[in-house]
Amino acid sequence: MLDSLDTRLLAALQQDAHLTAQHLSDKLNLSASQIGRRRQRLEADGYIQGYVARLDPARLGLSVQGFVQVHLGTHGPEHSASFARLLDTSPEITSAWAMTGDADYLLRVYCADLGALNTLIHDVLLPHPSVARVHSQIVMDQLKRDGPLPT
Repeated sequence: MLDSLDTRLLAALQQDAHLTAQHLSDKLNLSASQIGRRRQRLEADGYIQGYVARLDPARLGLSVQGFVQVHLGTHGPEHSASFARLLDTSPEITSAWAMTGDADYLLRVYCADLGALNTLIHDVLLPHPSVARVHSQIVMDQLKRDGPLPT
């Protein structure tokens, strides 16, 4: 179970995972050793799954962000597994969700340009034997960055 100090610690780490135990100690009014132990426990218990750097896509030359809805023509465990393997081989697909509703999957993609998005759709996704059709939407502006989870 999480107590209020755990949730405050998680919130602080979501804002800045580089905070040292001493900085967290000052911020949360707890000793650095207690912060360290809590952090280790939260990691061991799976509340903290890892630490990553958030990169700027535009600075990396990825000027097109999009969402692609994928509709399968055939369903079944083997088709889903095959499609999941395809997702792992395409670095432009940064996240994917299995969905309820009209589309079977929703993919978030980052591409260098519209040509690269077109290539991803026509040369990677549509040739997959289970894919019946795709529907893409290009992000014009991101109004809210991927934020921290509510704690």
